[in-house]
Amino acid sequence: MCPIMYHTLVATSMSFPGPSGSAARIGRRTFEFGRTYVVRPKGKHQATIVWLHGIGDNGHSWSTLLETLPLPNIKWIFPTAPQQPITLFGGFPSTAWFDVDDLSENVKDDIEGLDASAAYVASLLANEPPNIKLGVGGFSMGAATSLYSATCFVAGKYENGNQYSSNLSAVVGLSGWLPCAKSLSNKIEHVNEAAGRAASLPILLCHGKGDDVVAYKFGEKSSEKLSSSGFQDVTFKPYSRLGHHTVPEELDKVCAWLTSKLGLEGR
Repeated sequence: MCPIMYHTLVATSMSFPGPSGSAARIGRRTFEFGRTYVVRPKGKHQATIVWLHGIGDNGHSWSTLLETLPLPNIKWIFPTAPQQPITLFGGFPSTAWFDVDDLSENVKDDIEGLDASAAYVASLLANEPPNIKLGVGGFSMGAATSLYSATCFVAGKYENGNQYSSNLSAVVGLSGWLPCAKSLSNKIEHVNEAAGRAASLPILLCHGKGDDVVAYKFGEKSSEKLSSSGFQDVTFKPYSRLGHHTVPEELDKVCAWLTSKLGLEGR
């Protein structure tokens, strides 16, 4: 059984030791990504997954949790988001994959921030061996960034028009939401091969009905929007008493799902 670790959306300013992972300039903003943590596979390397933390967190906290999972064939990469002012926090700086002004259905999507983070995730996967299956997952805002990465993969490009180069085989989102949901259908409907990529990409979404930070309905509606836009392998798993954190039961589901969808040998 996996240990419980709570990850909540909080307004905190954090700093991390070690060199920055990378700097990217998108539009008028520069994104300085923090330290990246890597957990090597304990068995035969079959898959690499980039896992993205929630707002105010860092890559290390999730690395200490997910390295305990019985998934010896996965290499995990845990980047740390840039420090940036967050509109939701009145401009207070926090580690975040993109800016957010509200957690509602009328949220204004930060396209620059989303594109920068999705491109950074892709760059972390770019040098993996060609026979290794690639995935992305995350919690809360990290889950949102993972789902946005999935839509870029299906469309073959970012919102800014640049090409998306990674070949994703699995996407996991815990307690998150789907950015740019209203424009998703238009984003992919006229793209060659998009329908095939959407139909074959496995996505697992888990959400607690007791989530008081990212409301359960956002997770549920994200699943419905993905399905109605042509994503045919979407699994949505609700948890009746779960708040904005993760529990062993949920992580057991992630383990079983990844093992099945990625065809992991388990040794």
